[in-house]
Amino acid sequence: MVTIIQGTTKKPVSAQRLADFFAHHTEYDGFLYIGYPIIGTAEGPYPIDAILISRSKGLVVISLVEGRDIDKNDAQSIQDDSCNKLESKLRAHKALMQGRKLLVPIYPVIFAPAINDVSGITTDDYPICNEINLGTWLDSCDWSDSEHFESLVAIIQAISTIRKGRKKRDVQKLDSRGAKLKHLEDSIANLDNLQGRAVIETVDGVQRIRGLAGSGKTIVLALKAAYLHAQHPEWKIAVTFHTRSLKGQFRQLIHTFTIVQTNEEPDWENLHIIQSWGAPGGGDKHGLYYSFCQVHGLEYFDFSAAKLRFGQNNPFAGACQKALDDCTSTSAIYDVILVDEAQDFPPAFLRMCYELLKLPEKRLVYAYDELQNLSSQALPPPEEIFGKHHDGTPRVTLVNQLGKPQQDVILEKCYRNSRPVLATAHALGFGIYKIPSEGMSTGLVQIFDQTQLWQEVGYDVTDGELADGCEVTLSRTEKSSPHFLEEHSVIDDLIQFHCFKSKEEQDQWVADAIHFNLKNDELRSDDIIVINPDPLSTRAAVGLIRKKLFEHGINSHLAGVDTSPDVFFDSDNDSVAFTGIHRAKGNEAGMVYIVNAQDCYSSFGNMATVRNRLFTAITRSKAWVRVLGIGSGMQSLIQEFEQVKTNKFKLHFHYPTKGERKNLNIINRDMTKDEARIVQQKKSDAIKLIDDLENGRIFLEDLGSEQLKRLKTILDRETQ
Repeated sequence: MVTIIQGTTKKPVSAQRLADFFAHHTEYDGFLYIGYPIIGTAEGPYPIDAILISRSKGLVVISLVEGRDIDKNDAQSIQDDSCNKLESKLRAHKALMQGRKLLVPIYPVIFAPAINDVSGITTDDYPICNEINLGTWLDSCDWSDSEHFESLVAIIQAISTIRKGRKKRDVQKLDSRGAKLKHLEDSIANLDNLQGRAVIETVDGVQRIRGLAGSGKTIVLALKAAYLHAQHPEWKIAVTFHTRSLKGQFRQLIHTFTIVQTNEEPDWENLHIIQSWGAPGGGDKHGLYYSFCQVHGLEYFDFSAAKLRFGQNNPFAGACQKALDDCTSTSAIYDVILVDEAQDFPPAFLRMCYELLKLPEKRLVYAYDELQNLSSQALPPPEEIFGKHHDGTPRVTLVNQLGKPQQDVILEKCYRNSRPVLATAHALGFGIYKIPSEGMSTGLVQIFDQTQLWQEVGYDVTDGELADGCEVTLSRTEKSSPHFLEEHSVIDDLIQFHCFKSKEEQDQWVADAIHFNLKNDELRSDDIIVINPDPLSTRAAVGLIRKKLFEHGINSHLAGVDTSPDVFFDSDNDSVAFTGIHRAKGNEAGMVYIVNAQDCYSSFGNMATVRNRLFTAITRSKAWVRVLGIGSGMQSLIQEFEQVKTNKFKLHFHYPTKGERKNLNIINRDMTKDEARIVQQKKSDAIKLIDDLENGRIFLEDLGSEQLKRLKTILDRETQ
């Protein structure tokens, strides 16, 4: 069966008929790319209409004809050009060469479905086909030695040089951490087929990409933006995100992919990498929300003004919603908008992006991780986000159809975190093995409302049943967590938890470990991240570690504070990155140190939030992670981790019933600071009342019969 990957094309009718042909002829194998690849030449980008990569047929280069008119000389010239340019690209890769011989057969063909009879214009050297004779011609193509099929696919996707590290590694010891990291980066250099499909497939409308941390969403979006820019350099394209430190990563990926595809620099006038909020001043301050207000003459709120007007809970949501409410008629300025980290945005921002897109296509691509907040509250469905037409029908509905570009893509495979690391992050994030509080039957902090989400993100049920009130065991598979991600090191090295007697002891340990990493392990400074989960205390919390590193002669920086907000790693100064949790999102490193992790064990009023910080921090690691802390909270986290290990990195728990989930949501609901302060005050009042009753300072009859009756009713209800 042929996997059909439909990119953007200027020949939509013949392209769709070609896709339909292979959708109904399941006897063929391989991958059909439509509108891809683009070959960089001395004359500029040269787009190929379509190619078929097949184990049995080789490489078939397909030129499309839309109408009935075809000039024989032009047809021959098109086939020669396509074949020569593609062969020149392949010859640059030693993996496909044996001496001077290209190991892949290339078969050119013109597909002209509107011409009913091609017998008078087709020849053996320059074949022209329609649906009637395409199958017969394909049967004459043959690739007897297809051992280089995977290499061919990787080269055509043009990903291998992009996904590798930021700069070349110089390793001397075969068993060093640097050598292991180099091997890992080489192994994950190629996108899998689903990711490659997500890059190339283009929807005239809204496309949603979902996946775990480390599944490649950011890379997919960056390469998708570069691909669309190469195909349509005249389009206005915007890439936006929540974490500002992603800007450099997006720019590097887009720049590299565009050069590989076209041999030309991107036109940054038409391809904008911009933050979501923005401010006056242009340049790096440019943002989508600010642009929306500016284009439509609306009142703009900066962060401080938005907090005063809409409250501290979600000022951006209030600002975006007011802009939408005040806008009577929208003006479109972009052909495509791609949104990363969509789970961090309010629905009003996605709706704003939609309104900034040109009709009729409204090409919006948004990617998000349903687990990033580890909450049962995911993004609303698109029918709710984007509203309805006047007749009540939804403006956006995502439908996947055979032979059509996929509108809803799920990336279930994780290419960053190994199975033990990812399972640990989930176990601690959800509180799978947390000791239940007094009076509670489970230690769960939070849970998905929809059971199928576990399977969509790569877990299989290995025992029990994923249903209300049942015991269940979940484990990751080789398909969703490739084994090579963990086989480079023993499990006890992949992930470690350590509890220290004091913060000073913890900080000294981290400084010494980083010194060893750089001097003995052949790791670079940009292979290391130190994360403090509490974003508000990071500067003070990491000060002593940085001081001790300086004494070792090692540079360090606080990401976004000592550097530009758009810069995370500072490899030019050979500097180790320290960060709070918010700036850590979207970034990754071989070695991750999480300090002061005891703050993530429990927190009054926002248990889900602090557990999410730990989950996010752990999943920044693409090789090794060290979770460090002090005190009883850290000891309790270590007990949970030991349970994860005892269960062989499987998640075994009692799946809560609907009633239990409701109770979980109530107990662990997030609160604003004002709500937490009020609840804490009332809790103190209740403790004082109980103490006064126990010590006889006041008596029950002093409370009054009506108050006693109401209190008894509440207590009876809660103990049922």
